[in-house]
Amino acid sequence: MKTPDIRSEETPALRRSLGLSRRQLMAASTGLAAAATMAGPLASSSAAAGNGVLIPRGKLGIILYSVRDAVSRDPLTSDLPSGFKEVFAALAKIGYKQIEFAGYTQSANAEGGRTPAPELLKQWLDDNGLEAEGNHGSIPSTITDATLATFDAACEAANILGMGHIGTGSDPTSSAYLADWQLAAERWNILGERAMTKHGLKLYTHNHAEAYSHLLDVGPADAQGRPTRSSGVRRLEWFLDNTDSRYVFLEMDIYWAHVAQYRFGSYVGADGTTVADPFDPLGTVNTFGPLRYPLFHAKDGTSQPGTRDGYAFAPFGAGVIDYKAFLGGVGAKGYHNPMWEQDSAPGGTANPGQSLDLAKYSFDNLKNLRG
Repeated sequence: MKTPDIRSEETPALRRSLGLSRRQLMAASTGLAAAATMAGPLASSSAAAGNGVLIPRGKLGIILYSVRDAVSRDPLTSDLPSGFKEVFAALAKIGYKQIEFAGYTQSANAEGGRTPAPELLKQWLDDNGLEAEGNHGSIPSTITDATLATFDAACEAANILGMGHIGTGSDPTSSAYLADWQLAAERWNILGERAMTKHGLKLYTHNHAEAYSHLLDVGPADAQGRPTRSSGVRRLEWFLDNTDSRYVFLEMDIYWAHVAQYRFGSYVGADGTTVADPFDPLGTVNTFGPLRYPLFHAKDGTSQPGTRDGYAFAPFGAGVIDYKAFLGGVGAKGYHNPMWEQDSAPGGTANPGQSLDLAKYSFDNLKNLRG
């Protein structure tokens, strides 16, 4: 009898059929992984492949938010790359192959005007050997004929650009309460199915640290009648469990997931006691199924103990997040699209070329990452 792969896309259903909690399944997954390291020839084969490039050449990507200053720069006031066309050329020269948009606007004085047509953007991408993989756009907050028409238009633009994914840079909701996550899951199931069946796109949400904090779903009520304590379920994990894995996907921001690991390692249970609950970003990806995460944000950070987040933004390779372990340990090798992001990359008037310089520095470290 074949042993089920508990890291596969069927994980939530398998977990329910086995009667296991998420934590129990993660523990089982860890145990099986440890056993596999003692499996004789299999272990030798894995070790022999241990020095391979962790990001395939064609999947070296960047979200344009990292170089947003260059995209929005007025070409009439600078000799530096300005606007989509020139920034695409600069990024292609560095070696990037994939682009994630952060909206479609640029300087009004750049070629193509304030909002270039999707067909023009696609031509510029093709001219530079680049592929668009997604966009941090907006997702309708309500489901009406009008909002669905707007959503369809965004999907049609994504199709013109050649994307396989369409998404948002926000969490499904910023709420701590189960009722709001239930509404978000219902809406995302509708939109995800529409994106896939009508447009052939994977709809994805992006996480910040708070999305991996625990739901407030039990315990005494506050003055507004809302629960004040937790049953131990993390917000985004509830969302993944209660949305259709065929239609709703996640772009894990690995930096923010590590901030969540630093900040949200316990919760206050129904009886008022503090319960330890360490968060494992890699284990979470493998438990919910690596195919549920078509994109990553490869964002690095330096250690900042004692601060709220525990990390500060850094160019890729200048921080302490162990990407060799993360990308080497995630299932479905070669499937994911890691997009470099550094929120603090723009240098402002003091150093207007900084973001593209950091794009080059980070690309070199992404390209050379082996495990």
